Amino acid sequence: MPQIIVLPHVELCPQGKVLQAGTGTALIEALLENGIGIEHACEKSCACTTCHVVIREGFNSLDSADELEEDMLDKAWGVEPTSRLSCQAIVKDKDLVVEIPKYTINMVKE
Repeated sequence: MPQIIVLPHVELCPQGKVLQAGTGTALIEALLENGIGIEHACEKSCACTTCHVVIREGFNSLDSADELEEDMLDKAWGVEPTSRLSCQAIVKDKDLVVEIPKYTINMVKE
């Protein structure tokens, strides 16, 4: 079972966390099931950017982002070449190191 290392985030996961996720699980589900309350304003439907994460290790093990996800990522704060929406990133058979950005853009609240 792949291991996900979540780097420390001041509000959501101050100490960082190591968790297990079954192959085929959406990254956001693994985070939420393990007590990491990442925002998901669109209820995981790829219609916002609140669940944006940066994959620091294991990025190439994920399927490529589709056009809709790429379009949404264009609107996210702090996008990097290894950015993904955690609602769209499906865990495969490799370990991941994930960073949750400090800021997010929540168009519902703004």
